[in-house]
Amino acid sequence: MRDKVDLKKSLDSYRARRGQFRVLDVPELHYLMIDGHGDPNTGAFTTAVESLYPLAYTLKFTSKSELGRDYVVPPLEGLWWAEDMDSFTAARDKSAWDWTLMLLVPHWIDAAIVTAAIAKVEKKGAPARLADVRWQALAEGRCVQTLHVGSFDEEAGVLAQLHHEFIPAHGLRLRGTHHEIYLSDVRRTAPEKLRTILRQPVAAAHDAGR
Repeated sequence: MRDKVDLKKSLDSYRARRGQFRVLDVPELHYLMIDGHGDPNTGAFTTAVESLYPLAYTLKFTSKSELGRDYVVPPLEGLWWAEDMDSFTAARDKSAWDWTLMLLVPHWIDAAIVTAAIAKVEKKGAPARLADVRWQALAEGRCVQTLHVGSFDEEAGVLAQLHHEFIPAHGLRLRGTHHEIYLSDVRRTAPEKLRTILRQPVAAAHDAGR
């Protein structure tokens, strides 16, 4: 048995500092994903989260018992978007948000292992939206990210600085989907101490066609 792997410590894409915007290239990674819409402070959001974790832990235990590779289940992540991106900064209209919740899957887990794990979870009593969970690659490429410390509702100022100051000042433009990585357990952490990586894929401003 190899030592337990903690991907949030070993992968460069989990490095971020408060008050600093960092440009990095994020490689293609595979995730368990589930989609939703609307305010994250609702039962629909909770149901989506609860549909991801049984599968994630089944993959972990399968990896440990069958492959001899143990790992820490990575933190919850989310892709967020809306028709009007100002709903994330100025308006904070949560009812207009679309989202995809995600849990990173290690590179040595393949489609066959995921399919077998889904079958195991189904036999034990499938969570409400297990059928909506998918295993999918995400290739974000060039991104800018920072660490936000504080409540989710206090992200607006940081996002405004990222979108309207740092990115255009560095000859970049927004591309793809806003990405958040939740390093803290919201059930056990005070709102003012929550640690969240805020990531935005970007492209060169002159590459408008890409």
